Amino acid sequence: MSFIPQTRPHTFHIPVMGTGFSIDTPLKVAKYGISSVISLVDDVLIEQMRKFHCDRLSLEFSAIPDNDEDARAKRITAYLELMNEVIRDEVTALQSSPFEPGSNITRYYEMLPDSPLKDFYLDMIKESDYEKREEMQTKLRNQALPGSIDVNIMTKLDRDIYKNGDKLPIEYSDAMAALRGYAKSKLESSIIFSAGFNQRLYGYLSKFEDFFSDAKGIIRKKIVLKVSDFRSAMIQGKYLAKRGLWVSEYRVESGLNCGGHAFATEGFLMGPILEEFKRKKEEFINYLHEIYNKALSNINRIPVQVPHEVRITVQGGIGTADENRFLMEHYGVDGTGWGTPFLLVPEVTNVDNVHLEKLSKATDKDVFLSERSPLGIPFWNLRNTASERIHSQRINSNKPGSPCPKGFLVSNSEFTNVPICHASRVYQKRKLKQIDISDSLPEHIKDLKNNVTAKSCICHDLAGGATKKHNIDENAQTAVCCGPNIINFSKITSLEEMVSHIYGRISILSESNRPHMFIKELSLYVERLKEEIHKVSEGLLDKTAKNFQDFKNNLLSAIEYYQNLAEQFSIEQKEKFLSDLDALFEEIENILPVSGQLIPIKVIS
Repeated sequence: MSFIPQTRPHTFHIPVMGTGFSIDTPLKVAKYGISSVISLVDDVLIEQMRKFHCDRLSLEFSAIPDNDEDARAKRITAYLELMNEVIRDEVTALQSSPFEPGSNITRYYEMLPDSPLKDFYLDMIKESDYEKREEMQTKLRNQALPGSIDVNIMTKLDRDIYKNGDKLPIEYSDAMAALRGYAKSKLESSIIFSAGFNQRLYGYLSKFEDFFSDAKGIIRKKIVLKVSDFRSAMIQGKYLAKRGLWVSEYRVESGLNCGGHAFATEGFLMGPILEEFKRKKEEFINYLHEIYNKALSNINRIPVQVPHEVRITVQGGIGTADENRFLMEHYGVDGTGWGTPFLLVPEVTNVDNVHLEKLSKATDKDVFLSERSPLGIPFWNLRNTASERIHSQRINSNKPGSPCPKGFLVSNSEFTNVPICHASRVYQKRKLKQIDISDSLPEHIKDLKNNVTAKSCICHDLAGGATKKHNIDENAQTAVCCGPNIINFSKITSLEEMVSHIYGRISILSESNRPHMFIKELSLYVERLKEEIHKVSEGLLDKTAKNFQDFKNNLLSAIEYYQNLAEQFSIEQKEKFLSDLDALFEEIENILPVSGQLIPIKVIS
């Protein structure tokens, strides 16, 4: 058969997970053509990991101390350059390895999904003519391309930096320095912006040439936006297009059925959101292309006749090959993201042995949507971690709060001139004292205090998976931000097994009665609606009856959409899917307006 080159060997990527879990995942999977994402939040961890890998590979390491000029950006650049060089050498070695069982190049091609490239490999295996076989192998060696070393900046984590009490220029803020560190690297990959719109950060992109299209129409560093819905994609994509910057991918993530921070919508669900992207994609691209070209002309750059590629990908709660296939075939998405299940693949992610065991045994009682994040955003958490244990001990010993060793999540200046973290000991001590002398109702004081002490030091503890596993910090108190999907996986798994599960060659699910990802997301939103009503009744949340009615209507609209969508499923899938929808519909209907408020019929636990 003819040889068909392929630029993206795999149809899935591994998203960013915490700060430490995927901090060096590219070093483990890129040589096999798998793209993955690292977090740029924690430059302290990044420097530690650079030293760890330099020592492991017997490479020279020159430390970049905290007090170095632009230390954060320099550390990020140095680490990305290290990964780039190591992966380049590994790919060269892989391309030279023999096509025999167990070799890296054989492993590369055996893991590929069904595709023209995989078919060509299988034809090579069957080819009996020596010269033809050698010719085919040469082509395959050249086509064994690495996955992308992508980076993530959580736009909300943009701490201003102070020196001797004075605020430094905005270019030294955490997000701006992280962007600069990536921009100065030699990587040709993507930067993923998550957690919302940061105008000063987006404006800073235009300072670096690599984010613009060159004379050949190539963008060396592509912009990817993690979005919750089509409207968010439109607003952010338009903002960047007006500055001559093209968004190459919109990464749609479930608001609740995900890991880490949960940026929940007001009841807008994954299926209807993807339907809107599918329906409007072509119009969307053409609209942005017109704005983009006008902007290029205004800044004396050459407009492009044909729009650059725009990929729509999806992640959050995908658990089976059928779900993966349906997303790609029905909605036409260009790829999927698989995160939480990879926490059980030790050769891919960093989880120390103690917590690996806990993850493998996790049940729905062990994974909860917590108030641990100092950002005030719901945060998925594993209940029985070292971080949770020390958090409880501090509260029980009347010393709540963390010493705040890193401070990446500082945002509060209620008691101080320089912002501090809601999880810090300094903040919690002062806030609790303020509550004690306030005129709050006695029945609300306990909840108000619990809301303060619930915040935990996640920016340090999420590094624990890596620092504990690699003996960088023996005292690390690991936190684990797995998504609810972890309860469906219990086997500690190899890379080959997980990839084969994604592509439907095997199944490693531990829970055969697992609900469909759309059903799971819907059920999580039903629980959120009830929880928010409870918080309003306790004076912990300010929302109106109309807010809740709109939320409820959005869920009911999604159910109607899913009832029609079920016609696309197999008979067996359809029956269970519709049954689960009926149960959730009844539960939502039981949340009725009473005396101007929405209250659930069932008692909220």
